[in-house]
Amino acid sequence: MANQTLFASLRNALIPQTDTVNSEKAPAYALAPKQALAQYAATGCFGRTFYATADEQLTRVLELCEAVESEFVARVAIYSRTHSFMKDMPALLCAWLSTREPRLHECVFARVVDNARLLRTYVQILRSGVVGRKSLGSAPKRLVSEWLASREEEVLFGSSAGQNPSLADIVKMVHPKPAGPQRAAFYGYLLGRPYEASALPELVMQFERFKAGEALDVPDLPFMLLSALPLAQKDWASIAKNASWQTTRMNLNTFARHGVFEEQALASLVAARLRDAGELQPARVSPYQLLTAYRNCDAAVPDEVRNALQDALELAVANVPSIKGQEVVCPDVSGSMSSPVTGHRAGSTTSVRCIEVAALVAASVLRKNQSATVLPFEQGVVSVNLNSRDSVMTNAERLASIGGGGTNCSAPVRLLNRRKAKADLVIFVSDNESWVDQGRGCGTALLAVWSEFRQRNPKARLVCLDVQPNQTTQAAERADILNIGGFSDQVFELISAFAAGRLEADHWIARIEAVGV
Repeated sequence: MANQTLFASLRNALIPQTDTVNSEKAPAYALAPKQALAQYAATGCFGRTFYATADEQLTRVLELCEAVESEFVARVAIYSRTHSFMKDMPALLCAWLSTREPRLHECVFARVVDNARLLRTYVQILRSGVVGRKSLGSAPKRLVSEWLASREEEVLFGSSAGQNPSLADIVKMVHPKPAGPQRAAFYGYLLGRPYEASALPELVMQFERFKAGEALDVPDLPFMLLSALPLAQKDWASIAKNASWQTTRMNLNTFARHGVFEEQALASLVAARLRDAGELQPARVSPYQLLTAYRNCDAAVPDEVRNALQDALELAVANVPSIKGQEVVCPDVSGSMSSPVTGHRAGSTTSVRCIEVAALVAASVLRKNQSATVLPFEQGVVSVNLNSRDSVMTNAERLASIGGGGTNCSAPVRLLNRRKAKADLVIFVSDNESWVDQGRGCGTALLAVWSEFRQRNPKARLVCLDVQPNQTTQAAERADILNIGGFSDQVFELISAFAAGRLEADHWIARIEAVGV
């Protein structure tokens, strides 16, 4: 009979030595600078997390930018915006490039600053001095002026809500040259300076007439420009009819409070908009945002509308990988996962916690792969009964209700080994801060039990999806291990490609480096 102790010792000897510790001072593997920057870019929202303050995150990101090539920073900025749908991080990386590589800065600006909110964030970061300058400078001023010139007056007016800086502040900073009398009148109106009223865009004139009580019809403008006005119920109904998808999602309670849903036809219209795949995709909505909207709905929001959010969630996770063979998904439900997924931010802290994002991923995988095994873990594996035929929302809420305890990333794989289980893909969704299972071996406990698992399942692959800004992992990158960050639906596409063997040797980083600049 084979000497099991001897073979186990030989297997453990092949596990790489850990080279750092995580935030819990437990053994871990340091992510390479490129991997760490990508991790921050996909998850960092500059809010205080369970393990790091906003200032600490900013410092680490700027240090990582200095540690990699400027072209990689440019690619990460574009990927962060176009694939991870982040906001502050791509604006920061773009601003950082403005002081290092003008050519790359110009390329990134055109692809990252795609709306007024990003423009304001970009300008705010430049003026803060965190990237080495406190004024815009000639190149940023030119790019901002070109951005303004490329948008119609109606579009600029519709996006003029927002402060620190406001769109008017930005116009004052860059002094754009009006291309004609309409633009000159619009800038004068925006800045509170003399202007030719008859030259204003029609939409602006409609807004002024409505404010003055000279018109009854609500102008077709974004919610934020209208909400401060004394509006009647019929006005709110008109706003709801014309609202964008994202405005609708974010203001369901407001609509209910102002009687919009008292008209059944309007409730049905809003529900149809929310579940419309054609509107959902360009809205760049993250699955967790749909979970947020669903959980925040007041009782006054009709069931039809709430159910439409569930339908939208099913559409948002439609690209969950469906693979041949057995999947295991391991959501981390430990105490540290109770932190808001985008961090604590004054006035804008999300109600969705990391544990709910982990539960959402697990429930999504189970919905698409009904034979999948779900093993929630904290100090050990937590038993929970899930029905694969239930909605993603129902199973996610069930999983998210069981949180607490320390973090033991090796627990699910150790259980699979005891069961001598077979699997082709194992997905961890965690903050990677494992500490309960720290041992005396040369590597992490997770990598040790994974190596044992691979003895029985030589083609199995491990995905470690991290939902928080981080610089360490419990499983070092190699051909069978993918480390990835983020909480948009795009991570499912990467997991699917990895499971099918379609990702390059460097996995996620190679995908980012394929972004053209």
